Amino acid sequence: MLRRDAIRSGAAVALAGVAGCVGGDDGPAFTEGFEDGIGDWEAGAAIGPEVDLAEFEWELDVSDAEAAAGERSLRIWNEGDYDDGVTWGVHPVAIEPGRAYRIEVTGRFWSESESFNTIRHALMRLAPEPPATEEDFPQPGLNTSNLGETPYGGLRDALWLADGWREYAFEWTTPELSTDTLHLAVGTAVIWEADATHYVDDLSVSVEPR
Repeated sequence: MLRRDAIRSGAAVALAGVAGCVGGDDGPAFTEGFEDGIGDWEAGAAIGPEVDLAEFEWELDVSDAEAAAGERSLRIWNEGDYDDGVTWGVHPVAIEPGRAYRIEVTGRFWSESESFNTIRHALMRLAPEPPATEEDFPQPGLNTSNLGETPYGGLRDALWLADGWREYAFEWTTPELSTDTLHLAVGTAVIWEADATHYVDDLSVSVEPR
């Protein structure tokens, strides 16, 4: 388990393990169900400048408490005392450089119940660089699926829209990419002043040259 003491500056901290990555013309470029543990996922957190990051409590680990598929999922907990803060996990995704792509990313997030209050936002992002701040993720309500070519892909949407698991997805039309590695980040952003636990599972990244 990772907690706030592992990070002091908002940069990512490495976790040991083996990635859940597959490839090939007939399947996704990357899938993850967390059945083998944390693998090559790294954790990050950020909060506004009025709060020292060391004071922001958060945890990220793999848990068998909930699962959309299989028996395990990624657990993300963060406090709500400051009415601010984000927590995420990030994983590399290999691609062939020198090409432009259409990429689809899907994943499922778990909420304890349906709520009229927006307690947390779901965050998803795929980009040449990993995130370092909350501003690296899309603005609330934004999904890159219908924006055409953009520097990175992602979404930020409300959680607690359903009791249990709910799918979130976005598409990214990339420019020509010089990198051979993209970085998939998933996480939660604090909206309401309450502690909250969410789970993430059944991630998939499908890559098609254009």
